[in-house]
Parts: sequence; C-alpha cells; structure tokens
Amino acid sequence: MRVVSEIAHPELKITIFHWNNRYLIKLEAGLFEQTYKIQEYDVDSEDEVKKLVTDEFIRGAIDRFNQMAESLHNALNTR
Repeated sequence: MRVVSEIAHPELKITIFHWNNRYLIKLEAGLFEQTYKIQEYDVDSEDEVKKLVTDEFIRGAIDRFNQMAESLHNALNTR
C-alpha cells in the first residue's frame, strides 16, 4: 500500500492511498475511521482523487463521525 497524499485538516487525519488497483480515501477522527474505495479506472489521476475531498465531502464525513460516536455511546449505555 502506497501513501499518495495527506490532506491537512484541523479535525481529521486524511490520507489517500493507492493499493490493489484502487485509491482509498481514509479519514480518521479519534477512535473512528471511514474509508472510501475508488476503482483506479474511475478516475484519471491521483490529483482527481484529491479533488474529491471537498469541504462538502468533509462536512458529510464529520456528520457521520458524530453519528458513529452517538451510536457507540448509546450501545455502551444500554448494556
């Protein structure tokens, strides 16, 4: 697995990998992570993959991280 790029962000660690004919966009926030896999043939270049990580994309990911944290919190409190 090769690291293509890291994208600076104040709340998330964002890393783009190239592996097994796919690009992976990995976002990490504390104990949680999200990975998006993109077939190599669906994009023209590594730069195109980086351009997918827009402000809107990041806002959606942060919303999902918040939902993940809430789900875990709820699960831990109902046992």
